Amino acid sequence: MPTSHSPTEALESDACYLAMKTHDARFDGSFFTAVTSTGIYCRPVCRVKLPRRENCRFFRHAAQAEAAGFRPCLRCRPELAPRAASWSTEDASRILALQAARLIDEPDAWSEDGPGAAQIAARLGVSDRHLRRIFEVQFGVSPLQYLQTRRLLAAKQLIADTRLPMTQVALASGFASVRRFNAAFLAHYGLNPSAMRRAGGAAAEGEADSRGHAIQVRLGFRPPYDASAMLGFFARRALRGIEAMSTADGKAPAKGSTPTYAKLARTLRVQQGGQAHAGWLQLGFDLDREQVLLSVSDSLAPVLPIVISRVRALFDLDAEPMAINAALHAAFPHGDGLRVPGAVDGFELAVRAVLGQQITVAAARTLGSRLVEAFGEPLATPIDGLDRLFPTPAAIAAASGDALGQLGIVRQRQTALHAIAREVADGRLALHAGADVPSTIAALQELPGIGAWTAQYIAMRALRWPDAFPAGDVALQKALGVTTARAASEASQAWRPWRSYAVLRAWHAPTAPTTPMPAKGGDATPSPLITTAGLAA
Repeated sequence: MPTSHSPTEALESDACYLAMKTHDARFDGSFFTAVTSTGIYCRPVCRVKLPRRENCRFFRHAAQAEAAGFRPCLRCRPELAPRAASWSTEDASRILALQAARLIDEPDAWSEDGPGAAQIAARLGVSDRHLRRIFEVQFGVSPLQYLQTRRLLAAKQLIADTRLPMTQVALASGFASVRRFNAAFLAHYGLNPSAMRRAGGAAAEGEADSRGHAIQVRLGFRPPYDASAMLGFFARRALRGIEAMSTADGKAPAKGSTPTYAKLARTLRVQQGGQAHAGWLQLGFDLDREQVLLSVSDSLAPVLPIVISRVRALFDLDAEPMAINAALHAAFPHGDGLRVPGAVDGFELAVRAVLGQQITVAAARTLGSRLVEAFGEPLATPIDGLDRLFPTPAAIAAASGDALGQLGIVRQRQTALHAIAREVADGRLALHAGADVPSTIAALQELPGIGAWTAQYIAMRALRWPDAFPAGDVALQKALGVTTARAASEASQAWRPWRSYAVLRAWHAPTAPTTPMPAKGGDATPSPLITTAGLAA
């Protein structure tokens, strides 16, 4: 049975109980309810019979509930909850602990074996003893316990949603061996993995996509969420061969109309442990359940947790709209459902950002499609329009200036593309959510053809930095009613640490200009608004 010690972090228990009573999805992932009479912990959105108030204990993190001896609910499935926010403007110890948790949560930041406390401490510039101390003060568990909970919940999702063999589930979730995986599962949940699959009602044998083998999983998010704006954003930037959009009615949009998109499909390459895994994914929204429905080709099964993490970043599923809207609603009341579009591959996003300098969205899409056709590897998929992968850093680094010039890419952009490709290919530049933001921005701006705007844009979308702010953007300045970068920066201070979301709302404002404006230093301000969503890249 669960132990009786109190949660480390104080919560407003009555407010948590009310949120659970009303199944308020805005709080999903912000806390978990443990029921002492059953030994189970649930999400606030769980639809089971409401437990008695005196039997409830509340935890901010799943790892805290599991450390107290509770096991996850098989009905609401805590592994589907959006992750807790990892950015803060509070005291240094709290920021350090949250940053450590963010690194643990980011699979792209580590080798195949995953992070250890010493590795995380080294990344943060502190001793592992200091890290463990502040981590336990903040979360009530050690970094190792936190990591173990993440791995177990990732495995639980694969067990519940897929028919993957247990060996593959263990390895994909970060366990070094099946024996360790089984032992950890039994110790935490009192069931071996096979028994949990039977108890949880695993995916049916015939669930594979009729067009080909597919793994289907669900990913939660917190409302409000403007799904139309997000899908429309990607639709206007879809590159031929690697991305395909389907409309709600399944028909091609009529010329001059504004279609409603239902699904995004794209190809993807994931590099892990010296091996490349290539495949496709398709995703759409289930707004009634506050979930994204994700189908992934079985070729990506060995790296499924990484794919899930990248999709969460792509659609900004872990944003906390209550905190963001509290800071931004007064200034931007029209954008409470907007999220910052992310990327499934940081290098791809950086290339697209460079191609989008000083030109419109349509022109950037044309250049990107030509680049994919010329240098992307062919890939067979069951989805119409998907037949290539985005070019690798090595392929672009090796491309001649003449070859790039024939695609319509000017010499200045060629230089920038070659520089970024070489840095990424040689491992000197990491473009993912686990990268150090200030040093990465500085490294980007040292490259030829990369100015402040492009560096901030890459930080916003590839590094998932919620406080990115391209102060020199002329369209942003007009939306804010100022005329200089300094004035824009001063006006933005009240919106920290959510300035990326403020930028997006400003670009969506009805009065924002639609003409691309060049900037200094080889950088440029792309067209901020094409109908309802901005950014040329």
